[in-house]
Amino acid sequence: QVQLVESGGGLVQAGGSLRLSCAASGNIFSINAAGWYRQAPGKQREAVAAINGVGLANYADSVKGRFTISRDNAKNTVYLQMNILKPEDTAVYYCNAVVKRSFYSSPEDYWGQGTQVTVSS
Repeated sequence: QVQLVESGGGLVQAGGSLRLSCAASGNIFSINAAGWYRQAPGKQREAVAAINGVGLANYADSVKGRFTISRDNAKNTVYLQMNILKPEDTAVYYCNAVVKRSFYSSPEDYWGQGTQVTVSS
């Protein structure tokens, strides 16, 4: 089994920064792709940023230029650096990873439990 554990959320004032971490553990051969999603109260979950196996990143228009996704393959960890935070960034942030548990296995999709980010105005 594979577990994803997010950390780094919290309360920050508008204009501030936070760095989220997503640590994957368990039976992992490789992490093909990973991403961050968020869900605000009363809204659907939306994609924020994604990174593929070679480090190519994509971002939602709403966070371009403010958020940076990165990965440390040696630590099986994905990060989301969030700068110039706005009240509308307030949400529960979820980590997602597509993981192969062995060379021969098919990729599987895993989610973390979420971490709350609250940005005050």
